[in-house]
Amino acid sequence: MTAAPRPDHAPAPRGLTPTEPFRTAEEAWFWTMACLIARRDGARIVSGAALVARPCEPDDVVKCLDRLYRQRRIELQHVRILRIWGERQQVPDPRYPRERGDWRLWREVMTRLDWPLRVKGIVAGPPLPGAEGAEILLFPGAAP
Repeated sequence: MTAAPRPDHAPAPRGLTPTEPFRTAEEAWFWTMACLIARRDGARIVSGAALVARPCEPDDVVKCLDRLYRQRRIELQHVRILRIWGERQQVPDPRYPRERGDWRLWREVMTRLDWPLRVKGIVAGPPLPGAEGAEILLFPGAAP
């Protein structure tokens, strides 16, 4: 014989709390890395316990990234740059020569990650600006 649940102990309905999507793919990535670092350090990630309800779990962003990798749209170098700078919670600064290459890879992966996150409703801010013009480098001794 099963007992009927008491009405005062009914689980809270899911999906009724309003969620706030991220404005950019970078914001979603930094949130994801903060959650993954907290999980690595022993914190338990509980859905709906944050100050701002998000439309996804950290693993959803990682799955989008994994899909891009499996489709060969990004490489391991891109993922490495995301991990390094995600742990630092900052974007590489192209004004520093040592960070210029990282910044290029960062922009590539953020551009490619933006669309899948928008399709899933994880990112809902303004679209990324158009691709910047490529920098043309002259070879030494070449006529301008």
